Amino acid sequence: MTGFANLLGNKQAVIGMIMIGVVVFCALFAPWLAPNDPQKIDLSKSLIKSSWEFPLGTDPLGRCVLSRLLFGARYSLFLAGVVLFLTCFISVVLGTLSAYYGGVVDRVITALCDVFMAFPPLVFILAFVGALGPGMVNLIASMVLAMWVWYVRIVRGQALAEKNKNYIVLAKVAGLSDFRIIVKHLLPNIMPALIVFYSLGVGEMIFMISGFSFLGLGVEAGLPEWGSMLNEAKRSIYTQPYFMFFPGLCILFTVCGFNLFGEALRDILSPEEAREGKRIEKRGVEGKKFMCWFK
Repeated sequence: MTGFANLLGNKQAVIGMIMIGVVVFCALFAPWLAPNDPQKIDLSKSLIKSSWEFPLGTDPLGRCVLSRLLFGARYSLFLAGVVLFLTCFISVVLGTLSAYYGGVVDRVITALCDVFMAFPPLVFILAFVGALGPGMVNLIASMVLAMWVWYVRIVRGQALAEKNKNYIVLAKVAGLSDFRIIVKHLLPNIMPALIVFYSLGVGEMIFMISGFSFLGLGVEAGLPEWGSMLNEAKRSIYTQPYFMFFPGLCILFTVCGFNLFGEALRDILSPEEAREGKRIEKRGVEGKKFMCWFK
């Protein structure tokens, strides 16, 4: 209850939760909020301006823009949620095992992470999706394979910091099994920090999903996803530039909401890390001002 009260007392967290709530509400109730079928093609109604039937007009294929935006929230949140869940599961399991057991297990997992981290995530995803073709399954698989190593490092670092503390040592002396120590004692103590990292990653994942859909490497063509809508709108950027404005605004709104909430959550759950980050940022700004003065 105290943590929830702290969230409600943080203006940034409240703004982020409101923005996220709006997107989630639109995604859940899209079938009832959408005035038309988002995938219905009617060339006779192509490029109609705003009206009661089509509040935001229609695209070149006669599809309702507002309906496609509402259903687009479903695809963006669903894809980001699946990627986040799989990434969390893999990183928590491998990260805690690597830190807790050490030795050969740690060396094998660390070496595997080093191999995957040699390839930038963007290049890895482009190569994977380019080889297998676009589609939701291929996009999810490529993003999970590209992102899990970075989160394993984070989980491993947090678990190493807790591994040798007194409560873990006492649990081992008491004869508790390794599984019980990890699940009942280790994970609950590192979970607040992990929640912060994962919440900050949601916005990044949504942005990446929309970016690959914009490049034609995301969801199947024709589906009402924001990045795919941007890809379709670029063909008429000179004649109807406002087609790119609405899906771009939805992406910006959603990513900003998750980032605001994630940063506020970091300030509440990990105040020491937040203060250190602000000190580093302040030193960086002062350093830039110092160099500008000499220029």
